[in-house]
Formats: sequence, C-alpha cells, structure tokens
Amino acid sequence: MVHGQGGVKFQNWARTYGSSPELYFQPTSVEEIKEILDLARQRSKRVKVVGGGHSPSDIACTDDFMVQMGKMNKILKVDEEKRQVMVEAGILLSDLNVELSKYGLALANLGAVSEVAAAGVIGTGTHNTGIKHGILPTQVVALTLLTASGEILECSESVDAEIFQAARLHLGCLGVVLTITFQCVPEFYLQETTFPSTLQEVLDNLDSHLRRSEYFRFLWFPHSENVSIIYQDHTNKPPSSSANWFWDYAAGYYLLEFLLWISTFLPVLVCWINRFFFWLLFTGKVEHVNLSYKIFNYECRFRQHVQDWAIPIEKTKEALLELKAGLENNPKVVAHYPVEVRFARGDDILLSPCFQRDSCYMNIIMYRPYGKDVPRLDYWLAYESIMKKAGGRPHWAKAHTCTRKDFQKMYPGFQKFCTIREELDPTGMFLNAYLEKVFY
Repeated sequence: MVHGQGGVKFQNWARTYGSSPELYFQPTSVEEIKEILDLARQRSKRVKVVGGGHSPSDIACTDDFMVQMGKMNKILKVDEEKRQVMVEAGILLSDLNVELSKYGLALANLGAVSEVAAAGVIGTGTHNTGIKHGILPTQVVALTLLTASGEILECSESVDAEIFQAARLHLGCLGVVLTITFQCVPEFYLQETTFPSTLQEVLDNLDSHLRRSEYFRFLWFPHSENVSIIYQDHTNKPPSSSANWFWDYAAGYYLLEFLLWISTFLPVLVCWINRFFFWLLFTGKVEHVNLSYKIFNYECRFRQHVQDWAIPIEKTKEALLELKAGLENNPKVVAHYPVEVRFARGDDILLSPCFQRDSCYMNIIMYRPYGKDVPRLDYWLAYESIMKKAGGRPHWAKAHTCTRKDFQKMYPGFQKFCTIREELDPTGMFLNAYLEKVFY
C-alpha cells in the first residue's frame, strides 16, 4: 500500500510559486502510481506530477495529490547500436549525462540547468540554442504514459503517432509519463568562445552568426548597446578553461546581488550596474573547452523572475529594437541584464513554441536579490505586448498572462491537443489552476 505524506510545502526553485498538497507521494514503481491514481479517483482528487521543481511558474502546483518522481530514476536500456537510451521519467539530466558518458554517448543539446527531471524537461518544452537543433522534446523517439484510467500507452512516431505528437510536450496533463527513450549522439567536446559586440552589429549580421556557430546565442545588456556573443562548437581540443573564481563568483555573484539589492532603493542604478558588469566581466574574449554537457550547463545565479517567448526568427531584429526603444522611452522602467537571445529549429510537436517555424527565444529576467521582489510589472507587460505583436508563443514552464483564447490563435494544433487530452483524461484528473487557464 502506497503512503502519502501530509503537511508538505512545495516551492519551486526560485521560490516564486508554491503550494500545500493534501498528500505528497514518492512512488518507487508503476504499481504504486496506479494505486495513487485509484485513490485519487475514489476521493475525486486531482494529481500533479513534479520533477525537479525548476519551472518559474505555478505549472507544478496543486492542493490535492502531488507525485514526486525522484525515486523512479533508473536507466532501463541502452541501445549502443542505435545510440538510444530508455530511462524512467524521474531521472535527473545531471545523472543521465554522467551515465551516458560511460557509454560514449551524449544528448545533442541541453538546457542551462540539468537538475531537472526528464519528463519535466520534455513536458514544458525546454530548449537551448542552435538553429540546426530543435527543443529538447525533439530528441525523444518513444515514451510510455499511464493514463487516468490506469491504461499504459506506448507511443512513438510509428505507434500511436498522434498521441506521440502531443505527448512529447505534454504539460503534465495527458497522464503520468513512465519512461522516455532519447536519441543520443556520440560523446563530444565543445569549445565555448565569448566575445563582446554591439546590438546593432549582431542584429545586422544575424544570419552570418547563425551560420558561423552551431550553438550561437547572445546576451544583450538593457539600457545600453552592449552585447556578449557566445559561440559553442565541436572541437578536438583538450579541456581547458579561462574561468576565474574571483570574477565569476566574488564579482559576478556576490557583488552583483548586493548592488542589485541597493538598486531596489535607487532604481536608476540598474542602468549603471548593467554597463559596469559588462565592462567588468564581458569586454574580453574568453574560451572554455569541455564535455558538451559541462558547456551547455551554466550557473543561473540567484533567485529570479523570468519570461521567455519564441517568435518567428525573422522578427528577431524588429522585436529586440522595439524592446530597446520601449526602455529608452520609459526611463522609470528598469531591466536587469541580460536579455538572453537563443534560436531553435521548427518542429511538428503540437504545443511546441517552435511548431512549424524556426524560432528566436527572447528571455528577460528580473533578479530577486536576497529574495526581495523587484517591481517588474511595466517591463513584463511591455515585453509581452511586443512578443504578442511579433506572433510569439510563451515558454510553457515560465509565467505568462495568456489564456485559451490566446493559445487558440497561437497554435494551429491546439484543438487537436485538446481533443487528445479530453480522450486521455476526460475528468481532468491531471489539471491544476495553471492548466485550467490554458484549456478553459
């Protein structure tokens, strides 16, 4: 008999959202998950499955039953010939990366954070950058799903293909993902090269940068023209690093947090802080070489609020210049650095922000120095307005103000996804407040 724990307080990593589930479960087997769903049906409770809790929104929150998958974290099968790995849904990518390395394998692309569960990563549409690479769910070739009725569905491009097209980015609302099979590549090293530029230069030569580097992204420092360009490319060079603890942590973390805290009393300082830190940390050329996952992952610094929308790639310049002009015309609105700009290939996953189009992701951030909230509403609304005008779609894991009416316009496959969801979960067992705004 599976036992749930009462009195657990769930908080996401940024401590911006939380909830108090009635019962908190950590199952170790499929049978235990079936028992939890049986109990939920008997008591008319909803079920929310969580992984690493990194989503900066309330997508993982519930006051009913919470199922934390951290104990279902095994690698089930490695097919070295096909370079595919089948894993339990709760495995953290940080553990998977290390295990894949033992077989001489790697994932072709990863997000910035690896303390995240495999099912959560695909369920929210996690992405990195590289116009030849899709979002992380595009690396999934098969998965198994336990539906609200207790049925186990196996799906792939050749088996239940329509459900597969939906389930690769499932939002946690189609059932409990049990296993995922990832397509891997041979293990590889990356050289990361970071160098300074200007916003005008990078926007005028965007196509050239995209061609020049496989994993290209850039950081814009609001209230200035300053940009840091980051190239990441395959290399045969041995691991090396020009990182410096003092600058990366003493300055880039502790000093930054302290100055941002002071700026909560004097907001005008933010413009100066952005320029000062660009000058301090980003004016030189810096190179690192390491295993791919050690380059893809980077420090997210301290707690933060973020928004991240995907717009058609051809709108990149127009949208970024409009955001810059909006900040210049409203001196009272301040924006922390950086605005991170990344790129992803189009795909055919129903609720992918990159559905049927190559995309630019534009991520804005407001840090919470020492946990203190900073006024951000005007910046957030101005940004969302620009993103909507450019035909944008929000990252599912991140906070946004969109509703069903918006998603119906944004996603050609939205109704198809809704139909599949209603078939798999007719009573709404896997819904929560976040998902109700999406579907109702």
